Amino acid sequence: MCGIVFSISLSGPESHVESEYHTLLAGLDSLNALRGPDHQRTIELEIPSNGPTLNGSAYASVLHLRGQSVTPQPHRVYQGDILCWNGEIFDGLEVLPRENDGKKLYEALCGASKPVEVLAEIEGPYAFVFYQAATNNLYYARDPIGRRSLLVHYPTKERPHVIIASSCNGTAAGYNFEEVTPDGIHCVKFNTIKSQDAFASQFKQSIELLGRTTEVPVKMDYVLIPPLNDTLPLGQIPSTWLPTSTPIAQALDDLTRMLDESVKLRVEHIPHHHPVGPGFARVAVLFSGGIDCTVLAYLAHQHLPLSEPIDLLNVAFENPRTLRAASKPLKKSKKARTTDEVEEEDEPGQGQATYDVPDRLTGREEVEELRRCCPERMWNFVEIDVPYESLALALFFASRGMGSITNSSGISTPYTSQARVLLSGLGSDELLGGYSRHRKAFSKAGWQGLVEELQLDLTRLPSRNLGRDDRIISSNGKETRYPFLSLSVVAFLASLPVEVKANPTLEEGRGDKMLLRMLAERMGLVLASWRKKR
Repeated sequence: MCGIVFSISLSGPESHVESEYHTLLAGLDSLNALRGPDHQRTIELEIPSNGPTLNGSAYASVLHLRGQSVTPQPHRVYQGDILCWNGEIFDGLEVLPRENDGKKLYEALCGASKPVEVLAEIEGPYAFVFYQAATNNLYYARDPIGRRSLLVHYPTKERPHVIIASSCNGTAAGYNFEEVTPDGIHCVKFNTIKSQDAFASQFKQSIELLGRTTEVPVKMDYVLIPPLNDTLPLGQIPSTWLPTSTPIAQALDDLTRMLDESVKLRVEHIPHHHPVGPGFARVAVLFSGGIDCTVLAYLAHQHLPLSEPIDLLNVAFENPRTLRAASKPLKKSKKARTTDEVEEEDEPGQGQATYDVPDRLTGREEVEELRRCCPERMWNFVEIDVPYESLALALFFASRGMGSITNSSGISTPYTSQARVLLSGLGSDELLGGYSRHRKAFSKAGWQGLVEELQLDLTRLPSRNLGRDDRIISSNGKETRYPFLSLSVVAFLASLPVEVKANPTLEEGRGDKMLLRMLAERMGLVLASWRKKR
């Protein structure tokens, strides 16, 4: 995980606008330093054009998660080429455990005449800015699903500056940041800019959107989100649980292998930043107690040393009904009673713990199931309590990791997770038919309706606010990884016939995400396999 601030401005005398611009850049640098607390630096450059002289500035911060030691950014070695990289390469480019993926990518880009051909072959979440000196082109992009944030302010007559950044600090007068679309590689051709006025008025016209395609065969799973298999079932689909039927059993084996590999790639070889031992985890799971996060926790357990714990970050919001009940005076009955004798029905919710909400209760149940299935692992169930007014900030508090853990004697102590890598189960509902709207679509239009709804979800993945989530979580110096959103897993699940993934003729808690429920049951996570989505 890294923070990026790449800016371009016209050369000229200092003015109020320029002073404001440099103040904004200083603020952006400080904000993006939160994303990468291990190293920060800035490289200044001059960008030629056929018109005005352009001044460039490349800033990057580093959160050390790959390689033996911190690799400084921005990368700059060969002929003035500069790379600001915020991402993880999990496949498509060989990166040894001791190596840094950003450095390996930089070397590959510098040796390529067409950077797009290199980028088309890598899988993982990313956002980057790459300046190629030989062609005087600037490339910037997000991965096809948009798992990492990248924002851009395009130049205007009043604010003739280009700013590309991982995060921005709200709105600044005259500066309008928008999300970089993940639909291709954006390429700015500076040689087409002919005048100072054209820099502001024609900058967008100088951008070419390059498709993620190459002239040589590549793993297209890494290039585009594939269309859904729209083949409809032939004949009647039985309303029974059949994990041993031939097509389902094969799909179950394949999903087990692919999801396990996806988790393995995302939890192996994370550098140690704290002493290894009780209380220090390198990996945490955003944990509601649902089937998605429980399966990911189980798979992470398979690939991490038993000497270190796994943190399960469980966020609970104040229950406003309980708070209202607690603030009211106790009702008196005709018969005199002491306070201790007041029955619960006098005030619904009164007497319940303020944070005993559904996600907290299911989380407690599921951590006990994990402890039964994997007794040799220390599972830190981190209870993170959040005031009701902060409902929109769930990811911020979860990634901050400040809460409490309770021991077997029921004693609660403050605890802050040190894990820098957070696993999220996002994507499974969209890919496996886990939302109630999928069942409604089936009720209205049968299998055809379900296929169409799943295709909509697949198409909408790049617009699922993953960039926003990245900005929130990274402000705490943490990185989220999404095993279900590996493009290999996405392509595999998209290729399956719909009736293999979900069967809405079965009851809720069985037919939705049926294939994943069968996987959980195979793992021994029986409670999780029956868990209904809340």
